[in-house]
Amino acid sequence: MPTPRDSYDAFLDAVCELVAEADQRFGCKGSVGIGIPGMPETEDGTLYAANVPAASGKPLRADLSARLDRDVRLDNDANCFALSEAWDDEFTQYPLVMGLILGTGVGGGLIFNGKPITGKSYITGEFGHMRLPVDALTMMGLDFPLRRCGCGQHGCIENYLSGRGFAWLYQHYYHQPLQAPEIIALYDQGDEQARAHVERYLDLLAVCLGNILTIVDPDLVVIGGGLSNFPAITTQLADRLPRHLLPVARVPRIERARHGDAGGMRGAAFLHLTD
Repeated sequence: MPTPRDSYDAFLDAVCELVAEADQRFGCKGSVGIGIPGMPETEDGTLYAANVPAASGKPLRADLSARLDRDVRLDNDANCFALSEAWDDEFTQYPLVMGLILGTGVGGGLIFNGKPITGKSYITGEFGHMRLPVDALTMMGLDFPLRRCGCGQHGCIENYLSGRGFAWLYQHYYHQPLQAPEIIALYDQGDEQARAHVERYLDLLAVCLGNILTIVDPDLVVIGGGLSNFPAITTQLADRLPRHLLPVARVPRIERARHGDAGGMRGAAFLHLTD
């Protein structure tokens, strides 16, 4: 079902229709969990979600709870992704799980003992809006452009580490406008230029991730998003991290997400089980 972009009432109707269909299909009044890009509830109880303009600035959780006559849970979609992975049978033994999304943008979530850490402003895990560290500028060159981000700042790492950033870096150095899948195909064919590009990207990712790991120190990092389908991301990253960590730090286990595109929905379904 397409997401209504302009009408809040149409957005509410669409969600309620989906819930009614699920209730009928399973013969019960089910719990409702929703993962949504943005801050699920600001201090005044409204949603902030630039990518869902119909609902941004509205008291979405309260309105849906009233319309559906049940408790509705909302969380950031990246938190839902991380929650889904942390609750995977293979990963439940890890107390602190960090989900990292390398897709259209860069984001993530932190799960501690099976529960999302959200923070006062619901921005925990917004790793993509950390700035490039000085080691990255040393590596890439001090004249490396600090690109303007959609958040209004300059030099946010998602502009370089996302799928779009991966393609932008290639064009910046080689003046060829290729998309990420095309570059990866060249890499798989042994193209030297593509291989040099991937080496540079992985080094940049390691520098940025090293800063995050020094702050968070997770037991497990699960990587999702489109770039997680590129095996080099998870197989070659761990060996690059020690030089960017404290000598006493232990590199966490790094894995590709197990639940693909369904991860966010799966995590949203778990929101009622985290109390």
